[in-house]
Amino acid sequence: MPQLTPDQLAHVETWAAGGATLNQIQDRLKNDFGITLTYLEARLLMTEIGVRLKDKERPAEKKPDPEPEPPGRDEDAAAPPSEDPSAAPAGGSLTLRVDQIAVPGTMASGKVTFSDGVTATWYVDQMGRLGLGGAPQGYQPPPADVPAFQRQLDRALMQAGF
Repeated sequence: MPQLTPDQLAHVETWAAGGATLNQIQDRLKNDFGITLTYLEARLLMTEIGVRLKDKERPAEKKPDPEPEPPGRDEDAAAPPSEDPSAAPAGGSLTLRVDQIAVPGTMASGKVTFSDGVTATWYVDQMGRLGLGGAPQGYQPPPADVPAFQRQLDRALMQAGF
């Protein structure tokens, strides 16, 4: 990595204080001083000289008013996932639980009990693929449970920080 002079470092600090992005600083170093840095070298330079880039100010997102739910939507899908692992489905509802410690080789795992009472294990692997296991050979969940499972899984994973 090329060594920058104190004058060049002062320029970098000024550009960063002015709100320049790392890419803009790279371009300015190349155009103004003929110094070409890779992205990693530019990041390391910022760390070495103690310069923090300003975060972009994001406008506050205006959340739209909630739309009325379409008729026939599974009401149980809107409920938060059950935290009680022994909770049996009440009245044919779907329950989903996230394991506190994921199965090795997965990012997240847990159990789901479908509305027909069949319990299965689910997991999301390191590539983000969803898998289902532990159900009887050839088992297909009820068609109405599939979107409810997807909604509850999405909500549970967001709550878990994924």
